[in-house]
Amino acid sequence: MGRVAERVLTLRELNRATLARQLLLGRKRLSARAVIERLVGMQAQWPPAPYVGIWTRATSFQREALERELRSGAVVKATAMRGTLHLVTPRDYGLIRSARSETNFEWETSVAKLEPSLRALAAAGPVSSAEVLAFVEREHGLTGVEGRRAWSAVRMRAHFVHHYETALWHGRPEARFVALDEPEVRDPTEARAELLRRYLAAFGPASQRDMVAWSRMHVPEIQRALDRLEPLRRFRDEQGRELFDVARGPLPDPETTVPARFLPKWDNVLLAFADRTRVLPETYRRKVIGSNGDVAQTFLVDGSVAGMWRVEGGRVLVEPFAPLARSARRDVEEEAERLEAFLTECA
Repeated sequence: MGRVAERVLTLRELNRATLARQLLLGRKRLSARAVIERLVGMQAQWPPAPYVGIWTRATSFQREALERELRSGAVVKATAMRGTLHLVTPRDYGLIRSARSETNFEWETSVAKLEPSLRALAAAGPVSSAEVLAFVEREHGLTGVEGRRAWSAVRMRAHFVHHYETALWHGRPEARFVALDEPEVRDPTEARAELLRRYLAAFGPASQRDMVAWSRMHVPEIQRALDRLEPLRRFRDEQGRELFDVARGPLPDPETTVPARFLPKWDNVLLAFADRTRVLPETYRRKVIGSNGDVAQTFLVDGSVAGMWRVEGGRVLVEPFAPLARSARRDVEEEAERLEAFLTECA
């Protein structure tokens, strides 16, 4: 089939498209699970992050709503995109694992023989890393770095996820793990196609380099998946890079008014692109994303990162990177008060 005619999207148009798909133009009446599904998971290295991320996107969200989903197993905390911790639904966990099943590293494949014994170990209940490392040393003779690497790989291959208690607002500090039921086996290319369709719906329009940055999958794998998704809409950005999009992905008016929004640490809207300037100005990138990979809590003004925020003595304090106009300052302060009230309820 022929390609749809391309046009150039300005940085502001890309900004508004991304914010619309990320539920940041206006809060939606969605459940915690629906938000997580819509965004193909939410970063969860820092336990409060998904709570703040959902609050900033959904109306009337309460901490207990997410914790009910975690306790029931409708949402799990697992290693997902970029090898980092996310909250995902079990179905999406299976989709991600199928999509990445041909992207395994050699050392990950080499520990497949450990899977049955470690799943049997977890059948008796949650296990800690210390318990697993002692087991692989005793039963398989793997010690030190070799043992830790094997356990890291088996967590992915054998579908170990964090026990729900580690994802609660007042979670257990010690990580414990449980084994999920074996997910449905899917054709890897079909799974990648579905995963990239979901990515474009949540983050698009986007380039192949953006897809690599988000998924850490290889370009040939991504290209084969995109071929399955044709026909796709195609655009160019102002640097001439080809952008892909799903058929009905929203492209709001670039002059659409954007309210102040507060983002948690490691929010995916700042991490899901090779070129992050559609939301994070390059001038501020090093202030927001540390050399160790840490990503600060930020707030948006007119849709772009304008500063960082922190909590001191129960108060939400903002640190703008540049002076704010009076109306923008008032908007940020009012949203900070709403966030403060939410955090107080969670405490």
